[in-house]
Amino acid sequence: MSENTSQMELSADAPAAKPRVPKRIAAVIINSLKGGVVPRIGLPYVTVGRETEIRALLHDLDLIANGGASFRFLVGRYGAGKSFLLQTIRTHAMGKGFVVADADLSPERRLQGTAGQGLATYRELIRNLSTKTRPEGGALQLVLDRWAATIDASPAGAEAALAAACAPLEEMVHGFDFARILRAYHEASAQGDDERRAAVLRWLRGEYRTKTEARGELGISCCIGDDDWYDYLKLLAQFLVGAGYQGMLVLIDELVNLYKIPNAITRQYNYEKILTMYNDTLQGKAHHLGIIMGGTPQSIEDRRRGVYSYEALRSRLAEGRFAREGMYDMLAPVIKLNPLTYEELLVLTEKLSDIHAGYFGYERTLGTEDLVRFLQLEYGRVGADTHLTPREVIRDFVELLDILHQNPGTTIESILANDGSGTGGMPSDANAPVVTTSAAGNTVSVATQSGGVALAGAAPLDSTAVGAASTIAGTSRPAEGTSNRDFSGFKL
Repeated sequence: MSENTSQMELSADAPAAKPRVPKRIAAVIINSLKGGVVPRIGLPYVTVGRETEIRALLHDLDLIANGGASFRFLVGRYGAGKSFLLQTIRTHAMGKGFVVADADLSPERRLQGTAGQGLATYRELIRNLSTKTRPEGGALQLVLDRWAATIDASPAGAEAALAAACAPLEEMVHGFDFARILRAYHEASAQGDDERRAAVLRWLRGEYRTKTEARGELGISCCIGDDDWYDYLKLLAQFLVGAGYQGMLVLIDELVNLYKIPNAITRQYNYEKILTMYNDTLQGKAHHLGIIMGGTPQSIEDRRRGVYSYEALRSRLAEGRFAREGMYDMLAPVIKLNPLTYEELLVLTEKLSDIHAGYFGYERTLGTEDLVRFLQLEYGRVGADTHLTPREVIRDFVELLDILHQNPGTTIESILANDGSGTGGMPSDANAPVVTTSAAGNTVSVATQSGGVALAGAAPLDSTAVGAASTIAGTSRPAEGTSNRDFSGFKL
């Protein structure tokens, strides 16, 4: 018996304990996924795959913590998992001591504009400012209060500590005014002046529309605007390190809204802003700052309206000559998301089954065969290989779980049998060996040379078969040359 086979049998004999999901988090997970959106909490309970992408982005966090900066694009079709991966990285970053700000672009929120669109994006980022202890957003005042307390507790004295904290900021663009704002907040905190503290918070949130208004309330002759909001993000990132955090991670999703801008000149101004941010981070002009932007392939690669329509960006972001399908450079500025493999989807449906059963208080009855049959049905549709996304699969599965729970006399066999799509469209490469491991760590399916499946226990495999298969136990990707959607291994 081979070493691989022995390991599989051990995993089958000793299943891992399933984590208990609190009901509040389970409700958020189920309702969010059924609605087609990404939950902001509880992601570790449903995260599968994406190990390579997550590892690359966590490498960026180490760089940011050491005083560097990074810039990445996440590219994938609608529903392919961009937003999910962004939220996963957000959770990881907060756990590592970073402050995270995230925003979705829209017609009212852009990177550059003449009617406050750029400032609107900044306001959204600050509104969603999050830390480990305030993951839901709105952490700006918490951060400032923590900083003020640190200044007061300094052994060198408050004045000396304040001067040392503001010195590196004053060397940056707009740094002198930013330092004055911080001094005003510290002074207001020491005096218990809540009105002045509120005025400082308004200024930092970009809520002052005119310099006259800011001068009247704070004595500062400037305010954050459309043209300079990114400079203040760099200042905020530098300040956060002095406040005891590792740095700042900025997540901007829905770049497709820049692609949709009808005016070509306005689009170019927005892409020019991206170029400025990209150059700053990679040339060392920004510190302790990471930026990740998410968009569809069309919004990035279209030469007429997408990011690549701006030649300076296209020449920097385009793939080199050696990258190809199955072999991507994960340290490149653009990360392209591969579809989840069928093994990953099987693990995900198993996790959702457990969460749903735990939330509604019933014993889970769906077995591996039922989950496989569901996935067969989903990917048996015409065009599923190119058009079906994980978002749709997950939404359908949560709906299936709800129907089964609300109709106790109904079986999954009757529901799936009544779906007219059937499984006639399944690919049938009978020679493709596949090993699937459940979320509990059990080996649940093995494709044989004849296309059959053993759905219980572990079957002997030689080293060749194991090497060709994709196993969900750590990193889980199909072997090079195999299809992401080959369901021959799931034939019942």
